[in-house]
Amino acid sequence: MVDTILNLAAQNLLSPIILFFALGLAAALVRSDLSVPEAAAKTLSIYLLFAIGFKGGVSVSDHGVDATLVFSLIAGLILSFLLPFVAFGLLRVMTRLDALDAAAVAGHYGSISIVTFVAATSVLQSQGIASEGYLVAVAAVMEAPAILSALWLAARFSTQAANEGRAQDSKGLLREILFNGSIVLLVGSFVIGFLSGPQGLSDIESFIVAPFKGVLCLFLLDMGLVAGRGLRSSAHYLRPGLILFGIVMPIIGSFAGLIAASMIGLSTGGTVLLMTLSASASYIAVPAAMRVALPEANPSIYLTMSLGITFPFNLTIGIPLYLSLAQVI
Repeated sequence: MVDTILNLAAQNLLSPIILFFALGLAAALVRSDLSVPEAAAKTLSIYLLFAIGFKGGVSVSDHGVDATLVFSLIAGLILSFLLPFVAFGLLRVMTRLDALDAAAVAGHYGSISIVTFVAATSVLQSQGIASEGYLVAVAAVMEAPAILSALWLAARFSTQAANEGRAQDSKGLLREILFNGSIVLLVGSFVIGFLSGPQGLSDIESFIVAPFKGVLCLFLLDMGLVAGRGLRSSAHYLRPGLILFGIVMPIIGSFAGLIAASMIGLSTGGTVLLMTLSASASYIAVPAAMRVALPEANPSIYLTMSLGITFPFNLTIGIPLYLSLAQVI
């Protein structure tokens, strides 16, 4: 199995999406003036969320709603809620982070990275492996529970004065979670795809199928630039314990996803995607929520961990590892 993982990792490393991420990372580390305009980066993000949500909705429309879909949604909710507690425990043992920063980081590791999910989908397509389209809906429901877990951990282990201050922001936080732009677009596109079905997909197939990987390459170029800048400016926070956590926690999450997928009866492709969701770390929805709910937490730590350590690990080594394990099981 080790040979299989290494072969898949080598193939993944030489894929355009990984190489463009590496280009962005290298450009930022050498202080190049290469940049993707913010408006263009947001447009790329909107396109990816729209395309993956719409295609997932069409897949569910074609497949139909069944017990496996319902159990997958329930599993996603449970995983997202419980994984931050595992992450928090590991952080308190492996690092010197205080309770507040540990809770903020832990919340990122229960939520998901939609771009990692899209990259895993791309790898499956290149290998000719089918997967359940409704896992897009699972991705959507896994965003918020981790945020609630992080807030509970912060309330349980940090000072009462800080908790009272955060309580005043609860209404803003609820709105941040429920109406986060990425969630609204992903779920909305999923519903539209479900309602319009295969005919709807055929109408816009030339827009959301053929250009998809090219757009993903440009988006990952921007992600590489963002990750490189974060690593360059926040390297002093990355002590060995934090770096090790950023690699170990995704592996633990992937095993939790593997167990859940095996119990539900997902296909090999579906298992890989649930493992990827469980292993990924949010760098969009959760940071936005943490700014409202835990403003005292250090964003340089949680953003650098999720985007600078775990995201590259999953792209280069994690996804091939999860695919090999799913094939063995």
